[in-house]
Amino acid sequence: MSGDHASGYEKKDVNIRQILWWTIGLVVAIAISLVLLNEFFLSVKEEMIYEEVLKPESISLRDVRAKEDLLLNSYAVVDSTKGIYRIPIDRAIELVAQEAYRGKKN
Repeated sequence: MSGDHASGYEKKDVNIRQILWWTIGLVVAIAISLVLLNEFFLSVKEEMIYEEVLKPESISLRDVRAKEDLLLNSYAVVDSTKGIYRIPIDRAIELVAQEAYRGKKN
């Protein structure tokens, strides 16, 4: 066997300076990655908040919701020949609950 390998272990010292530079480089790279990832997270979070909460409501959507509210909360004749009427949703729920209660009672 050759002279370096005969004893079964490495006889040179570890290059501490090179290990130190690699360690510092990795720590700096990880720190930069964490900062960039945090900035990305914050920008996506702010964009989501704007889209869900702060974005102005469209006029057509506001009109549709107003019409829905009017239909859900007003009385009207739908078909007088068939005797079909529209009542507010809260009143309809109340009537259905009363009918169900009376049905259980009888």
